[in-house]
Amino acid sequence: MTKAAFIYSEKLWERGHGEAHPLQPERLKRTYELLGAYGAFDSEDSLLVPARQATLEELGLFHSQEYITAVQKLSRGEEGVNAARYNFGSGDNPIFAGMYETEALKLGAGMVALELVLSGEVEVAFSFAGGMHHARPAYASGFCVFNDVAVAIHKMLAEGLRVAYIDIDVHHGDGVQAAFYDNDRVLTISFHESGYHLFPGSGFVEEIGKGVGRGYAVNLPLAPYTDDETYVWAFQEIVPLLVQKFDPDIVVTQLGIDTHYQDPLAHLCLTTEGYVAVVETIKSLAPRWLSFGGGGYELDVVPRAWTLAYGVMWDKEFPDEIPSPYADKYGLTTLRDHKKPFLDDWVRDQARSQAEVGVETLKKTVLRSIQGRE
Repeated sequence: MTKAAFIYSEKLWERGHGEAHPLQPERLKRTYELLGAYGAFDSEDSLLVPARQATLEELGLFHSQEYITAVQKLSRGEEGVNAARYNFGSGDNPIFAGMYETEALKLGAGMVALELVLSGEVEVAFSFAGGMHHARPAYASGFCVFNDVAVAIHKMLAEGLRVAYIDIDVHHGDGVQAAFYDNDRVLTISFHESGYHLFPGSGFVEEIGKGVGRGYAVNLPLAPYTDDETYVWAFQEIVPLLVQKFDPDIVVTQLGIDTHYQDPLAHLCLTTEGYVAVVETIKSLAPRWLSFGGGGYELDVVPRAWTLAYGVMWDKEFPDEIPSPYADKYGLTTLRDHKKPFLDDWVRDQARSQAEVGVETLKKTVLRSIQGRE
């Protein structure tokens, strides 16, 4: 059985962006509780490891000192900081008390996960509260304050590693792509709903990197209402070929589940069946695996999906019947979806057609560009 680690802290769900904000910390609490109900942390092969605060040095691997200081001051409620300059305000990126501590804890959790994987103590580690892939060096974006993924990859590059980054969040992983757009030691792959329909409005097939990094940024924008069959087909057509050709030392993933058909913020139509099939494909490609959580805004879906994902990481198939303490508390009975969304044949065909065009385009461009080890 694969040795896995799950990085947690109850402080991760003590504070959040506000009651009306989609990114509810409750989803983290419920994920931790569901895995606990299944006895996921009762084995020597599945470590429950405390998170820690990120250091200023770690934050500085990607973020500017000016921005870090601004977040600290805003978090304390200090006046004299131009919040709008750093993209804070009403909407996606509100300021909240303790923001710096909470968001630095998410980043620190990723550092703990990375340390466990690089040391060889585990083969895979899951920083489920992280995956803040939109944040930029000097401003917040899309609910993301500090980009834990970019920091972790910078740390790996400093260790001389080749990194394949796979992002299956419904939103384009723009912050991570931009961080390594001119780098041929990081392969970034993002499958997401098309930017024509969804934030952040980027991630088109033409975005393939620049300079020595040309061909090392890969994007497949998908049409609204793309279902399991089309998504999994497209993923398996492209990702294994790319990753095997690139031959990374480590695979990093962002496993957002806002692709689910019940998610309130997007329009893809995956079920837990399709999601698990993709995560299983990733596992088959990963020599070492550092995984982050990401998006997902339906409280009845996120804990189930991330429990299933952790099961894949750990080589454990959890029973479908949810244990009674959790089931009674939250009114859920089964771990897996037993219904699929109804889709008109025309809608399904249109989504499939767009995916096929994207796949063929990528085969003609990036697949020919990727170079493995010399």
